[in-house]
Amino acid sequence: MTVRTRVTLVAATAAALSLALAAPAFAAPAGKDHGHDATRDAMRAAVKDGVPGVTATARDGQGTWRATEGVGNLKTGAPRSADDRYRVGSITKTFVATVLLQLEAEGELSLDDTVDTWLPGLVSGNGHDGRDITVRQLLNHTSGIFNYTGDDTFAREIFLKEGFDRNRFRTFAPEELVAVAMRHEPTFAPGTSWSYSNTNYILAGMVIEKITGHPYGEAIEDRIIEPLDLDDTFVPAGRPTLGTPHSRAYSKLAETYDGPSYDVTAFNPSAAGAAGEMVSDNNDLNRFMSALLRGKLLPPEQLKAMKTTVPAPGVPNATYGLGLIKQELSCGITVWGHGGGIHGSTSDAVTTTDGKHSLALNLNADWTGDSAAIVEAEFCGD
Repeated sequence: MTVRTRVTLVAATAAALSLALAAPAFAAPAGKDHGHDATRDAMRAAVKDGVPGVTATARDGQGTWRATEGVGNLKTGAPRSADDRYRVGSITKTFVATVLLQLEAEGELSLDDTVDTWLPGLVSGNGHDGRDITVRQLLNHTSGIFNYTGDDTFAREIFLKEGFDRNRFRTFAPEELVAVAMRHEPTFAPGTSWSYSNTNYILAGMVIEKITGHPYGEAIEDRIIEPLDLDDTFVPAGRPTLGTPHSRAYSKLAETYDGPSYDVTAFNPSAAGAAGEMVSDNNDLNRFMSALLRGKLLPPEQLKAMKTTVPAPGVPNATYGLGLIKQELSCGITVWGHGGGIHGSTSDAVTTTDGKHSLALNLNADWTGDSAAIVEAEFCGD
């Protein structure tokens, strides 16, 4: 999920991957500071733009570089930590897609199965028909299913202050979120265009549960988190806290960005579900993306399918695969990964095609800051 440009979670978060009160800069003593001056400058620029703080970690053949800018707590002035846990938003989608592709490799489903095969009757009404939509179309956002976070009533209840305060610790069932989408007509006929829709991944999580007999988060835990020793990564399953260490997360909770900032660190992220509720940190995201692109999580056939992209209108220099975005940077380098935004948090996690140079970063704000510029600086800067 992402919160950008408005209170709704729309393709702007995918666009954020087009890669996306200051305290003194801090570099953690892990590896040498080699050639990351442009990255640090871009982080400083984000703080000047109004982001409270930034944390970033890069891994390449020379080692690990970690740095922070700005603050993690506006009240105390405490700096951000390179070890911060944070909500990763739509980066969750890459984990979900990986699990479904693993299940396909095991013969448990086909990407060309219809949604109705696994969730009969759920996607129906106002022109939606799960019999005409495939699992593949869910994963690459060509289903045409309406994005539930684009529903104005839902947006007011989740992203504006009064509604957020009322629903902060409410648990939303995935069926409720799909039902919101079914109030609207499809964005387009299945397979005829592309549009970022969080509903697609709510459904994908439900397909995982139908196949495995367990919540999608358990499949991610068993198949990705534990094998890769991602000790700071988890699926909240209604849990409102982040664990330690973490910084505070801030949001305007308004349709304009000139008002006060609110601390939104603690809340139940079930309104994002399999579309964007996970928690992680820089080190774990780098390890995950690198392992994925190096073929450690998927057989060659499934990794090829994941990297088979379609045009993503409105996302500059990018195309969309199965839960994975391919981005062509200005210097000719290609990176793969995903961006994510959710209340008080904007993140990116990308790696090169060979998985040897990775970057993960987080801004503890959802209304400002150019995470794409930080990605560009890391891979194309001096």
